[in-house]
Formats: sequence, C-alpha cells, structure tokens
Amino acid sequence: MPTVTRWYLRTALVFLVLAFATGVLLAARAPLGLSAALAALTPVFFHLIFVGFVTQLIFGVVFWLFPKHTREQPRGSEPLAWAAFWLLNGGLVLRVVAEPAQAGAAGPVWGWLLVASAAAQWAAALLFAANTWARVKER
Repeated sequence: MPTVTRWYLRTALVFLVLAFATGVLLAARAPLGLSAALAALTPVFFHLIFVGFVTQLIFGVVFWLFPKHTREQPRGSEPLAWAAFWLLNGGLVLRVVAEPAQAGAAGPVWGWLLVASAAAQWAAALLFAANTWARVKER
C-alpha cells in the first residue's frame, strides 16, 4: 500500500473518531445543560464525517486501487496526491476552527477563513480529479 494511501486512510480514521466525539457532544448538549452555542458544531460534525472521513477514504482507496495509469507512474503523480492530501486536510482544519468562531463572533476574518477552507478543499478535489482522470478506463 502506498505511503500516501496509508496517510489518507489513517487520517480518515482519526476524523471519524473526532466526528463521532463531536456527535456525542452535540447529543449531550441538552441533557447536560451545555451551552446552546455548541449547536455551531453541527456543520463541523458533517464536514468531519463527509470530508474528513468519507472523502478522504475515497481519495486514499482510489489512489491505491484504480487501474494503472502507466508503467512508469502506475498511480499517476504522487506529488499531486500529496498536494491533494494537504489541501483537503488544511481546508478541513480551517473549517473546524472557523465555522464555530464565525457562528460565535461573526467577522470578516472568520468569513475569509471559511472561504480559504472551501478554496483549499476545492483545489484538493481538482488535483484529485486531474490525477485520477486517466485511470478511469476500460480494462
């Protein structure tokens, strides 16, 4: 298994655990009398699940198992895969920080961090698609 795939998969598992911990916190909010401001974590929960776990898992497995690109580069460009990894995760971490901050104290800084988060994740998707495109073929 390629190193970048191991990083994708392990990071996906970390985000899965963080997502469900966030879910427990959200569920315990009312019974424990925790602040209603914790509701701002709801979008974080969904991003941790869908971007942090599902998307990351897909990116890692696709890089590893899709049909070979060429003999010289059977999985496409490994530097592109790493760039997608860092952009995806950097964008997600920005989202995890900026989303609740924006909900708690809206301001231009938090808004622009959310834009940067979305742009980083979009760039990761573009790099992933570019690196995978040629591997989607008939046998």
